[in-house]
Amino acid sequence: MPQHIGLVGCSAEGAALCYKTICVEGAGFLGPHAHPEVSMHTPSLANYTACLGRDDWQGVGELMLASANKLAAIGADFLICPDNTIHQALPLIEARSPLPWLHIAEVVADEAVARGFRCLGLLGTRWLVDSAVYPEKLDARGVDYRRPTVTDRDEINRIIMDELVCGIFTPDAIACHQRVIGRLKDDGCDAVVLGCTEIPLIMNDGNSPLPTLDSTRLLARAALRKAV
Repeated sequence: MPQHIGLVGCSAEGAALCYKTICVEGAGFLGPHAHPEVSMHTPSLANYTACLGRDDWQGVGELMLASANKLAAIGADFLICPDNTIHQALPLIEARSPLPWLHIAEVVADEAVARGFRCLGLLGTRWLVDSAVYPEKLDARGVDYRRPTVTDRDEINRIIMDELVCGIFTPDAIACHQRVIGRLKDDGCDAVVLGCTEIPLIMNDGNSPLPTLDSTRLLARAALRKAV
């Protein structure tokens, strides 16, 4: 029997894309209409944003741990979190977790190595891009990276928090991401990490100046491989 996937949700759009990917692509592993058992727990996003607003990473971690405990109680075998930003808090609570986690940045970093990319642009919320979540995993694999300018980080963060997590997808948001990715390309990047789980809802290899590493779907596929 496939393992039971526990999905620790944060924002709805990213969690929904991850869940849908598991369910749809599960058929490739298990046969028509089949996928592993999936359970998801999501506290109110406002609880997370309140902690983020005051840089309370322990508080973020406790929210993640509460979800982990609930998912363990209903039979999940391992955990994934389709939210890059809150992975910054995972080290604070991982030792107390009732179940093991797949780390989204490790999954993306492994894919970058497999595809031969040498320098990645990092896109995501300002909390994510300013953090060590991706640099730690990329450094361990010998992959270089570049961050957008502070101005670009702020604008991408605004789009994510004011638009994408609310299900608002506009041509202006796509154009902004294309400009930022273009500047990362000029800075020597050969691929870009879509390091917010909502960014793949507007950006892909078809409209990006650089090849994309879709953190949401890559995590879902890694969970599928582990489950089966």
